[in-house]
Amino acid sequence: MPHWVKVCSASEAPAEGNVIEAEAEGVSVCLARLNGDLAAVDNICPHRVVCPWHSWAFSLATGITEPPERAKVDVFAVRTQGDDVLVDFEPRLAQTPST
Repeated sequence: MPHWVKVCSASEAPAEGNVIEAEAEGVSVCLARLNGDLAAVDNICPHRVVCPWHSWAFSLATGITEPPERAKVDVFAVRTQGDDVLVDFEPRLAQTPST
């Protein structure tokens, strides 16, 4: 069941190609804008779109790292409603991309 929560206002959302950390109800997310779309992934370690320690890059669509690593973070649905950016804290099911 969806659980939509405001994480920031539209004016606070990241600009194209940028990310911000947002928190609501004790849940921390990495909110990113890519190709005009907002995306949210779990901000718990491994916690960045590109991890500063391992340089792992995470897909904003699936939450899975690029090969050869196979680490994964949860991916959340995002929507804008009025001036609010909402995240559904029920993780979307991410499938492993076929190779």
